[in-house]
Amino acid sequence: GSDDIIAGNVSKHIVLPAGYCGQPKKGHLIFDACFESGNLGRVDHITEFEYDLFIRPDTCNPRFRVWFNFTVENVKESQ
Repeated sequence: GSDDIIAGNVSKHIVLPAGYCGQPKKGHLIFDACFESGNLGRVDHITEFEYDLFIRPDTCNPRFRVWFNFTVENVKESQ
């Protein structure tokens, strides 16, 4: 659930639609936060244009999640 503890950052995580089998194609987004100050802990695919992003809390202050830092690759033109 959304209350799960998020322990680490996503690292070149390819988000595929539920039930999709095969190689990722253009538009299947690749999220990455495996770098200093990256804080994206989990990504859930909702629709082609909607994702739920779960941000890890700040290391020095776990009560706050006021910033985010991650990259997104493999977008298609209309996305």
